[in-house]
Amino acid sequence: MSGPSATSPTATTTPTIGSAAAEDGRRRALRLRQTLVVTLAVVSGATDAIGLMTLGGAFTSVMTGNLVILGASVSTADGGLALASGGAIIAFCAGAALGARLAGSPSPGDRIWPRPVTVALAVELVLLVGYAVGWWITGAEPGTALTLALLFAMSAALGIQSSTVQRFGVSGMSTTYLTGTLTTVVMRLATGRGVREVWHSIEILVGLVVGAAAGAGLLIVAPLSAPVLQLAALGAVVLVGATAFRRS
Repeated sequence: MSGPSATSPTATTTPTIGSAAAEDGRRRALRLRQTLVVTLAVVSGATDAIGLMTLGGAFTSVMTGNLVILGASVSTADGGLALASGGAIIAFCAGAALGARLAGSPSPGDRIWPRPVTVALAVELVLLVGYAVGWWITGAEPGTALTLALLFAMSAALGIQSSTVQRFGVSGMSTTYLTGTLTTVVMRLATGRGVREVWHSIEILVGLVVGAAAGAGLLIVAPLSAPVLQLAALGAVVLVGATAFRRS
């Protein structure tokens, strides 16, 4: 009587079980990454609301809006608005360049959450901590010069975030350029695609709106606590990114 053959149940089912477990783990890791990306959109929304409402009337991530504001300020000879919007654009570009250097480009064999992404987001967090300290030491009422400094720090921070997210190599994934995201959602729905196919983009858009509402709400009811949302959300992303994706 011969021994167990290579086609015995034990030999064939073990790899199948292992593959199923690996696939399940990958799905959970992708879901966690999506949650963290949505959280980054919350940070963007809150930061933009704070910049627009209290730091010179310019955006910190919506550079299309800042370009329009810059053009309008030239026509109206509003030097303060031109300085705020133009400086925010420059700071955002500098941050985007730094983020690209820190996070790098997508490459074959990338993890679901590459370590350089966490490094770049940690640098973003440092910039937001600097803004928060400036905000707190002035009692949420920074003078003209510090107002611009805080605006530019936040713009640079979101520039880092914007280019860092591109390391994932996922087409259409952004936490700052959301006009394009909205356009993609509408186009796909209009051409008969299901909501499920664009749900990840809808989640990001909702995250942006929730962040903007929360940031604006904090400015109204408790101005000193406004940076807490940004720091807590981004800090959580950095912490989870550094600890939860070691094997993915």
